[in-house]
Amino acid sequence: MLGQAEHNKDTEKKILLLLSNSQSSEKGFRMLVQTYQERLYWHIRQMVESHDDTDEVLQNTFIKIYKGIKNFRGEAKLYTWLYRIATNECLTFLKKKQRHKVVALDNEESGLVNTLKAENYFEGDQAMLLLRKALETLPEKQKQVFVLRYFDELSYKDISAMLDVSVGGLKASYHHAVKKIEAFVKDNVS
Repeated sequence: MLGQAEHNKDTEKKILLLLSNSQSSEKGFRMLVQTYQERLYWHIRQMVESHDDTDEVLQNTFIKIYKGIKNFRGEAKLYTWLYRIATNECLTFLKKKQRHKVVALDNEESGLVNTLKAENYFEGDQAMLLLRKALETLPEKQKQVFVLRYFDELSYKDISAMLDVSVGGLKASYHHAVKKIEAFVKDNVS
């Protein structure tokens, strides 16, 4: 029986082999989408406000992947490359949205928190809602590192390859994020 890491490696090899052949590249891309769509969806969902926004970013991510797959050199794991594209698409989307966003000064609650309360797709308990609120207080870089490490369970090495940041810098960002989240939770638990 193959372990999960071996299975992932074999799946990546098969996808890359299919993509490298012009006659099977379409099949390879479909397999890539089927294999990584859900993981990328939830990675993106941690960073954007709604299901619709997540779908938009995910679609843009797969367009970028489709256009750029020929340039994948295999220097990193395939999923690391995919996550990097997804993360960059999230950041681009958030920057664009921020430029167009009109923020009411008297509204103290985060848009994400309000969206999560009202959205049918969110079925989390109070602890998860509190964690979401805490995440919204973090600087973007710390939030990104926390999401990749905590929710996506990626290694510092993989995150480093994705974000082009040193492992030491990532560990510091993650540590600061955890401390801020702990303080937020402590201050907001009734």
